[in-house]
Amino acid sequence: MHRKLTALVIGISNYPDGSTLKNPTNDAEDMSAALEQLGFLVIKVKDAGVEDIDRAVVSFRDNLNSNDVGLFYFAGHAMQVKGENYLNAVDSNFDDEISAKHSSYPLNKIIELMDSCSNSTNIIILDACRNNPFVRSWSRGPDQIGLASVYAPRGTLIAFATSPGELAKDGAGRNGSYTEALLKHLNTHDIPIEDLFKRVRNTLNTITGGKQTSWEHTSLAGDFYFNISVGRSVDIYSQDAISDSLFSLKPCNPIRDAITALKSLNWYRQNPGLEKITIRELDAGDENSLFVLGRNIYQAACGGANSASGFISAFREKTDGMLPGKVRSLLDGMLFEIFFNSNGEIRKDFRISKFNDIFKLKVFTEYSASFEFISEVLLTYQNRFYVIPGKSRGIGVDVVATQNEDGEHLIEGIHFEGFNILRKSNEAASWHDEGGAYPIKLDDLKQTLSNEMVVPISQLTVTTSFESDKSKVLFPYGMTVKK
Repeated sequence: MHRKLTALVIGISNYPDGSTLKNPTNDAEDMSAALEQLGFLVIKVKDAGVEDIDRAVVSFRDNLNSNDVGLFYFAGHAMQVKGENYLNAVDSNFDDEISAKHSSYPLNKIIELMDSCSNSTNIIILDACRNNPFVRSWSRGPDQIGLASVYAPRGTLIAFATSPGELAKDGAGRNGSYTEALLKHLNTHDIPIEDLFKRVRNTLNTITGGKQTSWEHTSLAGDFYFNISVGRSVDIYSQDAISDSLFSLKPCNPIRDAITALKSLNWYRQNPGLEKITIRELDAGDENSLFVLGRNIYQAACGGANSASGFISAFREKTDGMLPGKVRSLLDGMLFEIFFNSNGEIRKDFRISKFNDIFKLKVFTEYSASFEFISEVLLTYQNRFYVIPGKSRGIGVDVVATQNEDGEHLIEGIHFEGFNILRKSNEAASWHDEGGAYPIKLDDLKQTLSNEMVVPISQLTVTTSFESDKSKVLFPYGMTVKK
């Protein structure tokens, strides 16, 4: 299950006359990063004027009409005027209530715009009820403290940092108290959004010593989860096949015997265990067993088991005569193992040693369902990829290098879509900081880029700024193009 998600995140700290807030721009940065990790396409705006907000909202509206879920987040000052809520910008005029109203951004404008778009779900989050010094200077009754409650159209949830009539607390650290609590729970797997905000409310109560209570108004018609685990999003295979550490190998049968052998990590058991299984026995297997078998064939091949490596290299011959659906389960498992660990979680480091061997099969139309399967699963994690594996899109990179006095070409940049993606690796050894480079052949460079970018080598075009077949090329130590 793939959802298309978009968000507009605004954080305003730099209010006039020395009334700067310390948290909102940090809140916007951290919320943007968290939402991007969850698959949202994020428009981020900080310390904006009203016109800046309006331009961002126009772009957001265009995104809403091509996405399933829209999220609007605002951190900063806001106010109510006669029951209507307004978001204050850096250029809002606070001389009096009327001036402030007409120089701020109406919350209802956001609500109505989101409701008018074609997406099915809208979420509005407001960390915006801080004690506003400008509003305090006006003559106002207690009924105008904080923000007014609002109507949530069908398919919309509106979350406030406080209950109506209360004020929000600045955080003691980097984030406001409400956003701090929200960030603690946003990435939690498989909880409905209503339950997530209950957890936020409890955490906020703890952070503020019971002085702040968050509040939501919802008219959502269906369930929404910020973070759906792959086990929930994949409905073809069982949960214990997705988390194959839970997969039962009882009762014994030829396929489960082969899985047991492959899990041994012992070549002397792995090789004969896989070699003796027959096409007839594979055809008799259920989809979950074949999926798990595929996973373990791939992991054994990455570990150097010859039988598993041979099975992958000769996959068409090894599966010739099997029912198409059974072949698909086997290949689905191999593809899944590249990207997900035995708990069904996305890997920090993908298993790419046999990545290109598997993706060579993409040219055969009988395997298209498997590549569609893995691309659909990985769309949830699109921030981890330059191009979603399984898609047919080819990409090109430009290698930029400078020539030294010895005639060697030192790579200084790898450019993709106009940006230099070459950067220092987080895992770089300390001695790499001193510089230096190692020689690399163009074919090896292309293989390295394919592995680190997780792009099949058949879909990768590498263009150089020099005569690559005649030049000595140096790659700087400690650098990477990994996402």
